[in-house]
This record gives sequence, structure tokens and C-alpha cells, in this order.
Amino acid sequence: MTDHGGLLGTGSASWGQPAELVLDAAGAVMTCTRPVPELLGGSAGELRGRELKSFLEDPSAWAELTEGTEHGRRSSGRAVLRRAGGGRVDVDVSVFALTGGGEAHFLVWLVPAVGAELEDELGMRVALAGGGVLASSPRAQQRLDLLHAAAVRVGGSLDVARNAEELVDLLVPVFADLGAVDLTEEVLAGEEPGELTADTSLRRVAVAAGEGLWPGEVYALGERFSIGNVEREHLCRGSVGIMPDLSGLRRAAARDPQRSRLTLPEAATSFLALPLRARGTVLGAVPLWRTGDRVPFDRGDAALAEEIGSRLALGLDNARRYTRERRTAEALQRSLLPPPVVRLTAAETAGTYAPAGTAAGTGGSWYDVIRLSGVRVAFVVGKVAGRGVNAAGAMGRLRSAVQTLADLDPPPDELLSHLDDLVTRIGEDEGHRAASTVGSLHGATCLYATYDPVTGQCLIASAGHSGPIVVRGHDRVADDVELHPGPPLGGGTEPFEPVELLLRPGDVLAFHSGPLTAMTRSTERDLERTREGARTAAGTDRPLGDVGHRLLARLREHDREEDLALLMARVDRVPADHTAFWQLPADPSLVAHARSLVSAQLADWGLDELGFATELIISELVTNAVRHAGGPVGLRLIKDHRLVCEVSDPSQSQPYMRRARLSDEGGRGLFLVAQLAHRWGSRYTPGGKTIWTEQPVGSS
Repeated sequence: MTDHGGLLGTGSASWGQPAELVLDAAGAVMTCTRPVPELLGGSAGELRGRELKSFLEDPSAWAELTEGTEHGRRSSGRAVLRRAGGGRVDVDVSVFALTGGGEAHFLVWLVPAVGAELEDELGMRVALAGGGVLASSPRAQQRLDLLHAAAVRVGGSLDVARNAEELVDLLVPVFADLGAVDLTEEVLAGEEPGELTADTSLRRVAVAAGEGLWPGEVYALGERFSIGNVEREHLCRGSVGIMPDLSGLRRAAARDPQRSRLTLPEAATSFLALPLRARGTVLGAVPLWRTGDRVPFDRGDAALAEEIGSRLALGLDNARRYTRERRTAEALQRSLLPPPVVRLTAAETAGTYAPAGTAAGTGGSWYDVIRLSGVRVAFVVGKVAGRGVNAAGAMGRLRSAVQTLADLDPPPDELLSHLDDLVTRIGEDEGHRAASTVGSLHGATCLYATYDPVTGQCLIASAGHSGPIVVRGHDRVADDVELHPGPPLGGGTEPFEPVELLLRPGDVLAFHSGPLTAMTRSTERDLERTREGARTAAGTDRPLGDVGHRLLARLREHDREEDLALLMARVDRVPADHTAFWQLPADPSLVAHARSLVSAQLADWGLDELGFATELIISELVTNAVRHAGGPVGLRLIKDHRLVCEVSDPSQSQPYMRRARLSDEGGRGLFLVAQLAHRWGSRYTPGGKTIWTEQPVGSS
């Protein structure tokens, strides 16, 4: 092996490792490591359920050892163990009280004391093991402290890189002089680890040097590299490899500079390679080096590293799974949101989604921009309860419901009333499901606003949601819109009260999802940055997408407990000469006059090619209004990317299209309108209803 610079495997010997037991509150064995049966005698199955004090020559010593133990503190002492098969052995005992509230109550380590002779079989094993495994007591205690520190510090974070940093900071310089952690790209991305090959890409995610800087001749922090066949073989084998003498490795590295950068710092005198495996897959490796005249790595060091590495591997895999869950929730969340930048005649918008610092806060915030009839637009922002994919799925259902209701074009307060009824009914129909899926909709908040660029009117209503920030373009002063929010969705106890604003070109509205709970310092900081972004966007021609991009970068400077959705809208107006309005009495003879008015206006706008179809549409709609609704009849044209025709009347009876039979004298008017227009529909107004159509203008 040394001819090609390979590693020496540790074999199967485990004697000399600290014997580790997990006990319940009564002191009974729940689980134990491999050295325990060798030390106490019998099998692991026979030991399980027995109280540890039954092995003590003086059972009262157990009470002394556990007296005064607190979470994170250690109680130590010396005791005499009676082996199940006969014989006695002096041991150093360390007892730790565990946190977490589970059945496990104590973590116990047993280390044979120096000079103790085990009778019968145990004594022979000690003699065969030799002094290289059972070190002195200033060394056994050091290993015990290292294992305890690993139990407390390693693997507890849900951040992959943080777990790796904790390990090297723990091992260097106490256990090694140089250390690094190399992980596959799949682990870092939260994906399932694939098959490890010689070309598999690894990244060095953590390094530590006992003295000075990290050596430049080996791969540095953040570098990517691939492993060779020899290293792949060792990692896939799964056992710790040690090289007390690096002469063979130096000869091999002289022929292969890549291997030198991978495994051979100039100052190194011995090397240990710790594979990181979890659930049968290779996650990466931990290379460790000792330098100078320090004692080379031995099999006892390998056993200790393997014990610590197993904790890290499990922690890394848990962090990887957590990363995958979080990224899945974020990806689902983003896929359900509209494009970040939307440009309409009514407004230019920029949406921003800032995920939470943890998966527990991701998945509930959302925004939307909905194009309404008559070149109007709706702005929506909200937040649902819950977390992860459940909250993201509930958000998608809520957003779809809002879009469906918006297509009917009701006022904001009426839309929220319908949405509240819908959430209440969903909760009743799905009451048998888990609260995590149903509760996401119940108690959700939503703010709905409509803006008309012809009049500048903005109507806003809220279901448990805080109001937007408005910045006037002429002075760039940011104010909070004062609302009287109704209850969150699903409450169904109070009506929703709308608020009206008059906006001018260049004014900016900034909507934010806000917290479901009380305001925090993080939330206040986010809102202040939102105000700064809105002030930057107001009254300028600077693209709103650029402002949103910079705002997102600032929002990502700090972690937040809950995700945040922001929507900025810089409003505009339709030029006055792009609209025309007439009010006509309910006189059938004026239908021809209405056609003449429309034809002349289209000619003035240079839209003669739309004249024939538009005259037919106006003729049908005005005739229906005069015949079925009475007067006065309002007629409005809006020139935009599409030509909008609107006919208003005082009746609130909604029209519907039907297929007329051959024997019917009427009933074909709306069918004709639908064939001539790109889109058509009807909406209620305070004084009746408005039927509208849209026709493409030019190439739009």
C-alpha cells in the first residue's frame, strides 16, 4: 500500500475506545457502543435493560456519580466494575445529563484505568492490545473530553457548512495540526448523493490550521477538485485510513502533483483520512494531518476519529435533507408567484421574495399583479400560516381563488368577503385533514387593491393585513396608508372596509407581506429598507426592476424568522386624449349616432382598420342597454395597447351568452360580440353594470 501512497486500514479492533452507554432515567442501558460488551461481558442484547449500578462493586457509587449532574456538565469518578462472566476492572467513569426531553437521560463513558489488570479473557485482551491502544490516563482523559465536546458541538446545526466548521475547529489543534472537510456537490445542494467515482467533484468547505495560515500547496477553502481511484477506493470502503509514515505518499505524490495538492502539506508527518458515510452513501471525507515531532496517528486515534466522524456524517445528512426541504419549498413558492417585473399602462411593478433563514419560516408570503378590465390593475399581497411545502401549496390555492374572483371584477371589499366565505367553507369541508394543511388557509391575511389609470382612483381593502406604504412622486415622502383591516380570512365576523386614494403619475405603492405575529426588530428593519426602496423609485424614470434587485440584496444581508414578499408599483395615467366618453339617453334612434361618434373617434386615433368591427360591437351593446336597462347609457373608448369599449347602464342584471336556435328572432348579439372581440366581460358598478370588450391594436 505504501508503494502507491495508500492508507492503512484500521481493521476491526475496537478495544481501547471509550465504552459509551446511553441510559434512561432509572440508569438502565438503552444502547451502547461496541466496546461495552467486551468490557462488561455478555452481548449487547443481554446488557440492554440492565441498570449500570448492578455492575458496580459498590452500587451506591452510581448515586454519587449522578449527584449534581446538570445539562451540559460532567460528573467524573473512579469505580470498580464486576464483569458478567467474572472478574473486576477499575474504570474512570464520566456521566453527562442529556437534553431533549426524550427517554435517554444519561450518557456514560467508561475507560479502563491505567495499570488495571483484567482477569480471565479481558486480561488477555489487554495484554494482546499492548500499550499502543490503552494510552496513559493525561491522553485517555483528552480523548474522553474530545468525545464529549463532539457530542455537544458536532452535528447539531442544520447548516452543512457550519457542521463542517464545527468539526475542524474541534479537532484542530487538540487532535491534529491541520484539518479539512471535503463534501460532494450533491450534499451541498441538498440533493441525494450519487455514486462516488474518480471524477466526482468535491469542494473543500472547511479548513483549520493549528499555527499560522492554511498551507498553500494543498487545496484551499472553497476550491473544487476530483479524487483519484485510490482515494475513491478508501472512501467507498468506509473505514478510517492512517499513514504514520508519509514517505510512500511523498514518492507517489512526486509522480502525481494532483495527489500532492490533495493529501500532502509540506509540514505533514502523519496522515489520517476519515470517510463520511451516512445511510450507505459517501458524503465526503475529513483529511487530518499531524506535523513536527507530534506522535503519529495510531489505531486508537483512528477509532476515536471514526466515532466523531459518524456523528458528523449523520448531522451532515440531516442538514442535507433539511436543505433539500427548504429549497423545495422555496422553489415551489417562487414558481407560484408572478414574474418579478410587470409593465402595464396602469403601472410598472417589481416583486421581491426574500426567503426566511430557516425552512420553518418559508412558504407563506405571496404577491400578485392582476390585469383587470378597462386597463385597470389589481395589486395583491398576503401571508398564510404554516411552513414549508404545505404553506406554499396553500398559498397557491389562495392565489388561484383571488385570480378567479378578480375575473368577476368586484370591488376590493366585496372580493375579500367572497374570499372569506371560500376559506371558511374549505375549512369546514376539510376539517378531517391534518391541521398543518387546513390551518394554512384559515387565518391567512390578504390585502387587495385596484387602480384605475384613467381616473387615478385606488381602492384598498384588507383582511387582517397591514396597509401599504405610499410615496408621492413630487416630494418622495413615505407615508403608511391608514387602513381599518377586517379580520383574517376564515373569521367571517365583520365586513371589510375599503379606503380610497387618489394617485398621480410617479407615485409609488409598496406592499409587504408583513408578519403573522408581532413586529420584531428584523421586521422593522425590513420595512425601513422597503421605505428607502420606495423613495428611490418615486418620481424617477429609473427601472423599477433595478430598484427591486438592489432592495433584495439588502434584505438578504440578514436572516429573518419569516419569509417576506414585497411588491412595489409605480403608477401612471392614461393620457386624457386617449379616452373618449359620451352619455346617451335610452332612445333607440341614437344607436346610429353612437356608431357615428365611435367611427369619428377611431379615425382621429388612426384606428380606421378597427372601425367596422367596433361599430358592430357598439351597436349591439347600446341596443341591448336601451332595450333591457333604460338610460342613461354611458359609452367610453380607451386607446391603449388594446382598444377598450365600455357600455354602462343602470341595470345590475348580468348578461350571458347563449346559442340561439334557428327559430329564435334574437339572442345572437353577445355571440356576435364574442366573435369580434379578443375578450369581453361585465362588471358591477355602484350605479349598475358595465359591459366591456377588448380588441388588439396593431401588432399587440
